[in-house]
Amino acid sequence: MNARKLLDDCFLHDSERMRHADCVALLTSRLSCVAAPEIVPLGAAPGRWLAAPVTAPRDVPLHRNSAVDGYAFAAPAPGSLPVSARIAAGVTAPPPLAAGTAARIFTGAPMPKGADSVAMQEDCTASEDGTTVTIPSGLKPGANVRQAGEDVAAGSTVLGPGTRLRPQDIAALASFGLAEVSAHRPLRIAVLSNGDELREAGAQIAPGQVFDSNRAMLKALAATLPVAVTDLGILPDDAATIEAAIAEAARSHDAILTTGGASRGEEDHIVAAIDRLGTRHLWQIAVKPGRPMSFGQIGDCVFLGLPGNPVAAFVCFLLYVRPALTVLGGGSYVEPTRFPVPAGFAVAKKKTGRREFWRGWLETGPDGRPVARKFARDGSGLISGLRQATGLIEAAEEVTGVAEGDLVSFLPFSGFGIDG
Repeated sequence: MNARKLLDDCFLHDSERMRHADCVALLTSRLSCVAAPEIVPLGAAPGRWLAAPVTAPRDVPLHRNSAVDGYAFAAPAPGSLPVSARIAAGVTAPPPLAAGTAARIFTGAPMPKGADSVAMQEDCTASEDGTTVTIPSGLKPGANVRQAGEDVAAGSTVLGPGTRLRPQDIAALASFGLAEVSAHRPLRIAVLSNGDELREAGAQIAPGQVFDSNRAMLKALAATLPVAVTDLGILPDDAATIEAAIAEAARSHDAILTTGGASRGEEDHIVAAIDRLGTRHLWQIAVKPGRPMSFGQIGDCVFLGLPGNPVAAFVCFLLYVRPALTVLGGGSYVEPTRFPVPAGFAVAKKKTGRREFWRGWLETGPDGRPVARKFARDGSGLISGLRQATGLIEAAEEVTGVAEGDLVSFLPFSGFGIDG
């Protein structure tokens, strides 16, 4: 029997209404990684969370080399020097430079012993037959030379566990000669919807029915993380069907995501199924949009139940589900970057004790500096606001209103893995 990886009551708390910072702290401190490490070829590693530290096995660069095409010499140069050698990139052991001479050298080529500087070819004057060269005066010793280990020294820790591998990290690993890396396997996520009124996009629709947009949105949001998503489709309002589907998903997935049905109405069969199969907690969050969210677990499978309104589901995914999935998948959670910018809008009155996240974007103001604009309507069902926005404008609990020109915090969607 496998050892448990999660606490039996990860999501239990004693607050009537949780503040935003407390929610994030609870999720990132009480959850733990459930995704096992595996060896991944470098070509398949981008976007994955690193499972073990990476130590540089050798210096980068491995040897002293020229940073430019030019002439290698021993500083200070007397002016005109005979050219005694030609050193191209790929030469492994050039002979020592003869005293009082220069070597024609190319970018990346190893520096010969006896030379400590390189003059750029466009700054030099070579004879027509290439046998002599005039080196300009004033070059400092070491000019245009890359030292061994200048970028990374052998033995230094370059990347730590929980790092999400970016293209530049892949470049570093390749520069060490590493062909594979230890990374956490993709988190297994099941996404489902429930409701007899829901219809798949492309299907026929009748009055009283709606197309299921939230499930498509959740799948797209989850795809910004290193996860493998299983689409369980739309489940009917039938208790037995829902319980069987959730029980099966919990056996083969690390997390189950859904939206809506967070209350205890007669048709909220998902909530009832989680309560019968495992443990569930209803969080009342002092956040707008948001408030009701269900978090629970069936063994080591985590249940994440988001609000049914699409804007609330979107915002709560970014703020709470994304941190939870990051920790479960082996990543290190990092707070999203907040940029202080002047408001290009006004909010006459805001309720205190509640943190609000408004849809917005940045524009260039009359003075040439960025200014935050806010989507005019705050309805949680308006997907058009999400489409127009490029980030969230955050108003903390103590804020009572915003006047035009006040500094506000802007959280770009790019900080949550959403481009554009």
